[in-house]
Amino acid sequence: MRIVAILLAAGEGRRIGGPKALLPIQGRSFLAHLHDDLARGGCDGVLAVLGCEAERVRRESGLSADAGVIVNPSWSEGMLGSVVCGLDAAVQDRAGAVLIQPVDHPLVAVETIARVVDALRAGARIAVPSLEGRRGHPGGFAASAWSELRDAPPDRGARAVLAAHPDWVVHVPGDPGCLAGIDTPADYERWIGPWRAER
Repeated sequence: MRIVAILLAAGEGRRIGGPKALLPIQGRSFLAHLHDDLARGGCDGVLAVLGCEAERVRRESGLSADAGVIVNPSWSEGMLGSVVCGLDAAVQDRAGAVLIQPVDHPLVAVETIARVVDALRAGARIAVPSLEGRRGHPGGFAASAWSELRDAPPDRGARAVLAAHPDWVVHVPGDPGCLAGIDTPADYERWIGPWRAER
């Protein structure tokens, strides 16, 4: 089964002053860092969904020239639209399952990604990493769950699918990084390092 990651990087990063895809981690952008970690975790392909300042993000992120990139023209309408764009591309890529990974969770461990991939390959309809009772990222969805994702309420997205179908969900061990969202300068300082306003 071909498993493709959908790397959600379309937002404007309003609370942090610009696209989070371009924030630095270990000398690279969030986008390039996660792109490579998803591949290292066992994904057969990675599709980055861009939106706000898409040309700038593509140019400055450090992604390789052959990286799969999709632009969601309706990015301002919410994350679910980017998920649907990614699903459409995954169908064209003949994927049998996808991992959905937001770019603002760059600290997820490669081992956690691999556990989600392995659960999907073992037959899970949905696989999510969990730590201390909390669900993290990335979420894995077999093709049999994609119609539910497409029809989810825009304000809840994948969370609505998980809530409606708990019997579909396989939980795998997560790491602290799978829960660590970077939404504000304070989040960045907590998880990564000193914040510089001139970013």
